[in-house]
Order: sequence, then structure tokens, then C-alpha cells
Amino acid sequence: MAPDQIRLRLEPVYRGFELPVFLTHAGDGSGRLFVVEKTGKIWVIDNGEVQPTPFLDVSGKITTAGNEQGLLGMAFAPNFIESGHVFINYTDRQGTTVVERYTVASDTPNRADPQSAFTVLTVPQPASNHNAGMLDFGPDGYLYVPLGDGGAANDRFGNGQNPDALLGKILRLDVTGDPTQPYLIPPDNPFVAADWNGRAVRDEIWAIGLRNPWRTSFDRVTGDFWIADVGQNRFEEVNVVPSGAPGGYNFGWPIMEGKSCFNAADCDQSGLTLPVVDYAHGRGDCSVTGGYVYRGEAHPQWQGVYFYGDFCSGRIWALAPDGAGGWLNAEVLDADLAISSFGEDEAGELYVLDYGGGVIYRMTAE
Repeated sequence: MAPDQIRLRLEPVYRGFELPVFLTHAGDGSGRLFVVEKTGKIWVIDNGEVQPTPFLDVSGKITTAGNEQGLLGMAFAPNFIESGHVFINYTDRQGTTVVERYTVASDTPNRADPQSAFTVLTVPQPASNHNAGMLDFGPDGYLYVPLGDGGAANDRFGNGQNPDALLGKILRLDVTGDPTQPYLIPPDNPFVAADWNGRAVRDEIWAIGLRNPWRTSFDRVTGDFWIADVGQNRFEEVNVVPSGAPGGYNFGWPIMEGKSCFNAADCDQSGLTLPVVDYAHGRGDCSVTGGYVYRGEAHPQWQGVYFYGDFCSGRIWALAPDGAGGWLNAEVLDADLAISSFGEDEAGELYVLDYGGGVIYRMTAE
């Protein structure tokens, strides 16, 4: 179905959450949903019921002083059924980005052991904003960690194009190969054996030139990697990387904002990967929220369509290939919600999270 033919409706299914920022599943056949609250708790929805005890509570470890700080993301290990490992991303009380691993015992599947905390990664943050926060396991089994540019504005700290900094990048880490180690470097990471413009690049880095990638996802059928990156004052953007691509991409920040040169009439775009779509601020838009390619069964006409939205306006768009190497993009709903995240359940059905209202909506056809 062409994006402009989609008639989207949001059905409220769960209420009462405090600043929800993410929803995911364990991939273990249980059908459970896990809801991340920015304030530090993760809740389990089991058989349609929100469980009375949090799956995990790290509210004592985090700061939410900044609007973009707090508990921001989680991902279950691909081997979760065997390992019981789940990973979270938060800003600690000093504002540092922390990726941490927890273990879930088989006899308490709805509770992660708070004593099992194992630090995978810490990245100091020079400002309180642009913390990104997503965690994604790719089809290759590696953990992808998007990091913002350090915050403030205009890439003040010069991280976007700095090969020595982890900020402003997407990292690719092996966190399952040796559980006794925080992580291993995948040997085929793009900069392990290659330089960039004659300069060595940190081996963890898979892509550079990001400002604040707010929600990324892998298409569960094709393996394509979708990256929504929040712009400065003019443009929001969505990038897509084909499945199996070797990495090493430069998404352009702060040379580019969206498909336009940033604060310049002209700029050198050589070597840059431009977004598949961008949109200008207007009609209340100000911050893109990345979503998912629909792969559920309830709405077969949506197969292969990527849904994304804007946090400030509540508008939702659908994006799909046009069959000729380009893209079709259409607004499908003006939801008037503060869309903090989309979510995907184990069956591939999609959800929208309303940050301010604390409501989770299921996406369905009008």
C-alpha cells in the first residue's frame, strides 16, 4: 500500500505510565511487553496486565535533571532465553551515559536481578542533552549503540566529525561473545583496519556524523537499519542503511542538517551519506522520533512501510520505497501527542508512546 493510502488510528491500550520513553519485547515467545519510564523503572505487561512490581528499578542510579536525561533504552540479548541478559542505557547521576547488563533468573522471569548489574560502557557527556539512548541488536548479533554529539547546540564540542570521540557516532559492540568482558570489538568493524581521511578512528565506531539519533531499529525481515536523527533548528532526518552493509558511514553532522548544508550556503558533501527523507520545522515540528518497519499480521497492507513521528507536533508519517530507487513519504495522522517512542511487540505489531499522558497506543487501521 502506498503511504498516502494509509488511514491510521491509535487505540489506547495501556495507561498510567510516568514519562514512558520506550516499549519492547524479550523475543522469548512469552508475548510480554516491557515499558521503560524515563524516571527509572521498567514495567512488564504480561497477558495484557501491567505487573505490580517493576521488572527493574534504577531510579536511584540516574539523573533526570535534564529533559533528555534518565533511563532511555533497553534491549534483550539475542540469546536471552539461554543467558537471561538484558541491557539498559541511562544517564547516571553525573550525567554520564551508562550501558549496563542485568541478568534475569529463569524462576523470576518478570524481575531482573538488581544485584547483577554489569557495566558495559560509560561515555562522559559534556552537556545534559543529546544523550540518544537507544540500544539495538542487529541481525549479526552485535549491539548497536547510537550516541549524540554531547549536547548544547551547533556541535559545540566538535564531536560529530571527531574520529577520537565516541560521541556523535553509532558504536557496534560484541557483548555476547565473552560475558566476562564488558565488550569485544567485532573484527569486521569498519575502522579496525582502516583510517578515515588519514586519521585513526576508535575501533568501536560503526558510523559517524550523528547529532542526536533518537530511536533506531532493524527491519526484522530485511535487516535494514533505520536511524532517525534529530536536527538543530531547521530539519529533521531519517536515514536507512541496507542490510549487511559494512558500516563506515558519515551521516554528515555538523556539515549537513538533513539534506542541507548547515549554517552555510555551500559545503563539501563528498563522502557523506544523506538521509532518505528530511522535513523542515513547521506546523509544530521540532524533533523526529524514529519508528519501525511494519512486519505484523494484523494489517498486511502495511507490510514494508516504515512509520515515524515528531515529538513536538505529534504528526506521524509513513515511508516506503517507490520501486524506482526513491521513496514515497506521506503524513498519515496528526495525533496531537508528545510521541517519545514507537514500540514493536513480538508479533511485529506497532505502538506509539505518549510521553506526557503516560498512555500507550496500538497502531491500527481506520
